[in-house]
Amino acid sequence: MSRSFTGSVAYPITLLVIAMISIQTGATIAKSLFPITGAPGATALRLLFAALILLIVFRPWRMMPQGRAWRSLILYGAALGGMNLLYYMALRTLPLGVAIALEFTGPLLVAILGSRRLLDFLWVILAIAGLLLLLPIGLGASDIDPVGAAYALGAGAFWAGYILFGKKAGGDHGANSVAWGTVFAALIIVPVGVVDAGAALFTPAAIPLALGVAVLSTAFPYSLEMVALTRMPARVFGTLMSIEPAIGAVSGLIILGERLATVQWAAIAAIVAASLGAALTIGEKTAPVPVAD
Repeated sequence: MSRSFTGSVAYPITLLVIAMISIQTGATIAKSLFPITGAPGATALRLLFAALILLIVFRPWRMMPQGRAWRSLILYGAALGGMNLLYYMALRTLPLGVAIALEFTGPLLVAILGSRRLLDFLWVILAIAGLLLLLPIGLGASDIDPVGAAYALGAGAFWAGYILFGKKAGGDHGANSVAWGTVFAALIIVPVGVVDAGAALFTPAAIPLALGVAVLSTAFPYSLEMVALTRMPARVFGTLMSIEPAIGAVSGLIILGERLATVQWAAIAAIVAASLGAALTIGEKTAPVPVAD
């Protein structure tokens, strides 16, 4: 890979798009785990295997964090674990596209709070319009499971924390923060999965699926996201993430057969336009979102 590309604005954007495609492909596979292990069990297996993979690949113990550095890593891991658990809980009763659209309120909030110029708000407004259209218009509010919607919104809150704490952790520890954060997420969520699923976690049919989900939805994409986070302001990262509901909807269509109405394809176009708009202005000087110490 040429230095000119890795040093360009296109590099973190490309990494982010690849990461989102990987995550949503993994989410479609994870749904097949739910009948075996349940959503908490699937989350536990995903994080457990991902933590083991990242520990082997990055060997983060070679550069142990010091002092207060552990705080940012623990907060990052807690946000990561909560985001994954609540998102999978939402997927039990919500279509993939709807769950992602509701979850996206988190990074969208990051983008809004970090905006400083009128142009930034235009991209955010366009993304909001697309997200509103992405919700199944043919379904009334009563047809969208309120508990599932609450889980998705909760996942969005953790997603916002993942962006903010991840930027701080990544700036301090680079790719090692992904490994440490995933370890802490696993330490938090695996006990929840064990209590909920019990012996079902050790079902032979679940292991290969869980390994695939761990790689596609955590180990690989979060490593790419961490690199992208350290090369762009958090608010720009949040706006660019607006393409993820579109990727999820397409994944749901191709893999799960979830068909979209014409108005929902229009929503995808609006979201992609917002992401492209943000990408075209990413090179301009911007003020990053303040990150908790």
